[in-house]
Amino acid sequence: MKAALSRIAAQDDDAIDLAEAALVLAAIDHPASDLAVYREHLHAISAHVRTAAQALDADAAPEELARVLSTTIAEDFRYLGDEDTYNDLDNANLMRVIERRRGLPVVLGILYLCVARAQGWNAAGLNFPGHFLIRLESRDGRRVILDPFHGGRVMETHSLRELLKAVHGNGEELQTAHYQPVSNREVLLRLQNNVKTRRIEQNDMPGALEALGSMQLLDPSNANLWREAG
Repeated sequence: MKAALSRIAAQDDDAIDLAEAALVLAAIDHPASDLAVYREHLHAISAHVRTAAQALDADAAPEELARVLSTTIAEDFRYLGDEDTYNDLDNANLMRVIERRRGLPVVLGILYLCVARAQGWNAAGLNFPGHFLIRLESRDGRRVILDPFHGGRVMETHSLRELLKAVHGNGEELQTAHYQPVSNREVLLRLQNNVKTRRIEQNDMPGALEALGSMQLLDPSNANLWREAG
C-alpha cells in the first residue's frame, strides 16, 4: 500500500483521487482489506446522485445540487458525523467510516467531494479551522458551503460564525482565509493529522510516526513535518 501511496503522491494535485488516496491510507492500517468492496460502494453512491440529479435543470442553483448530494449521502445512505465517539480512530479511516456510516468531518468531506466531483460538479474543501467544510459551486459560479458532519447542511454566515466560536471560543471571528479552498494534498494531510493526533493521545508513538511518514510522503518539501518527525 505504501507503493500505491507513493504513486498517488507523485501525481499533480488536481489528478489525485481523494477517495482512492483515503482508501489507500486506510489500508495501510488494515492491509488485508479488499478495497474493491469500498470502491464499489462509492460508485453506488455516485450513481444514486447521478440519477437524482437528472431532475435538475442545467443551471440549477448550488442549493439544489447540495440538496441532492446531502439527501443521498446523509438520508439514503445514512452517513453522519460521529458525535458519541468522536475521537475513535475508526472515524479517521475511510473503510471503517463506510462500514459504520459514521466519521470525522474530513473523512465525510472526502466522501462528499468524491461523489460531487463524479458528477462533474465543482467542489472543494475549505480552509475552515477545526472543522472540515466543503464548497459546492454551480455552473454559473454561485456557491454554497456544506457541513458534511451534520448531514450536509448548508452553512450561512451566521452558522459559520457560531461553528467557529464553538470550536475556537468566543474571541474568534471569521476571516477571508477561512473561505479559501485547499488542495487535495492539504485535505489528505488534514486527514492524516487526525490519525497522528489520536495515536499520540493513545501513547502509540510508532503509529503516530507511521501517520507522520504518510504525511511526509504526500508533502516531502514540508519542513515542519520533518522537524516533527525528528
